[in-house]
Amino acid sequence: MVAVNVMGGDAHEGREAGGPVRLIIADDHDLIRAGFRLVLDQEPEFEVVGEASDGYEVVEMCRRLRPDVVVMDVAMPGMDGLEATRRIKEEQPEVAVLVVTAHEDPEYMLEALKAGAAGYVLKSSPLPRLISALRRLLSGESPLNQELAARLIQSLAHRPGGGGTQEPAEELTAREREVLLLMARGRTNPEIARELVISRGTAKSHVQNIIRKLGVSDRTQAVARAFELGLIEGFRPGNRGNEG
Repeated sequence: MVAVNVMGGDAHEGREAGGPVRLIIADDHDLIRAGFRLVLDQEPEFEVVGEASDGYEVVEMCRRLRPDVVVMDVAMPGMDGLEATRRIKEEQPEVAVLVVTAHEDPEYMLEALKAGAAGYVLKSSPLPRLISALRRLLSGESPLNQELAARLIQSLAHRPGGGGTQEPAEELTAREREVLLLMARGRTNPEIARELVISRGTAKSHVQNIIRKLGVSDRTQAVARAFELGLIEGFRPGNRGNEG
């Protein structure tokens, strides 16, 4: 059982054109791994190339197999999933990591983002949703679980000092901050376009500008960086300012 809260990411650029997405499943429970494999094996676009039962094993397996995606449990013996994610992203930044956990804690979600995860999955709803999550991840979208994101924003807003007071090297426009808030709430580019009554192309352009200004590689890390800088909780939508 998995409920999926995907946060974006790209497939391994080295994958053979038209070939299946290569995945490693990392979980210390045999039944969980078997369930994931059962579902994924039914989809020709995905190929499970390895299974790991702890963090050390999955890091080493990534070095040997160079997958496109890792489906990563958090609570594993030896090295946990968050530390394994950090190491994998340091060595192979092109590998997307979809974190799997039973923790419905917004702080865990934030830590997963900071570690470099491309998604955050809760073990609480039907397995087939994993397929949908992977497809959205590989498309470059980053919808966050709206409930967890809202709880995280609320938590940071009431925390002394918030998430930080720094600004990015290049200041975001009012419109870009509005787009950033919607990104943090889990909206996709088409959803952002509808809510702000702008074209999809304009929404995509704003997202790209935000990523560039925050000095990160993708929209997932843009949200994580925005939380660190205090750009999310300190902004209230409504002031459209510069429409960019």
